[in-house]
Amino acid sequence: MDAVLQIDMQVCVPAYWEDAKLELMKRDRIMRKLIPQFGDLHLVGRGEPFTTLARSIVGQQISVRAAEAVWQRVLLVCPKCTPLQVLKAGTEKLAACGLSKRKAEYVLDLAGHFKGKRVHADKWAEMEDEDIIAELIQIRGIGRWTAEMFLIFNLRRPNIFPLDDLGLMKGISLNYFSGEPVSRSDAREVAANWEPWRTVATWYLWRSLDPVPVEY
Repeated sequence: MDAVLQIDMQVCVPAYWEDAKLELMKRDRIMRKLIPQFGDLHLVGRGEPFTTLARSIVGQQISVRAAEAVWQRVLLVCPKCTPLQVLKAGTEKLAACGLSKRKAEYVLDLAGHFKGKRVHADKWAEMEDEDIIAELIQIRGIGRWTAEMFLIFNLRRPNIFPLDDLGLMKGISLNYFSGEPVSRSDAREVAANWEPWRTVATWYLWRSLDPVPVEY
């Protein structure tokens, strides 16, 4: 895909976004209050699949600010962030960017999967959500949460519900349960009303916690 076209597709409003907003506001009284607060803001995706996943690994279990600093150092070593550049850099250069040895190994494993065509990135657009998740979690360092973030922020799938996401659970707790602790069962019950737009509802709950748009 042409690089400029890819960027434009990621920045533009997802085709389903406006319909999803209307449906969610019609069905859910909390969404009816929440969605209008954020005007024309919408989910903005990341462009290239390998870069998106590498950045997700870099950002695991550290603050957004720390992750950005490490990522910028990685880009100095691998300016185009291609699988080949990452493999050539190797563990030591990646670790010198601030990655733990384990994270460096994860990023190298990801690069190996892409270079060896052990993932089907060219077919993901046509594949079902769970089939993509099953493929991604075969890569070291990528669990279900990371795979779901990829589905939301790269493929911009409309109906992802990342139950392992702490921000989502906090958003449900504050907006639907007056801050009381929420079980996974509670969260599923709330989200049943959002189908098939769970990604959109999740994004607005993230926004309710943080005025800065969520990106991965």
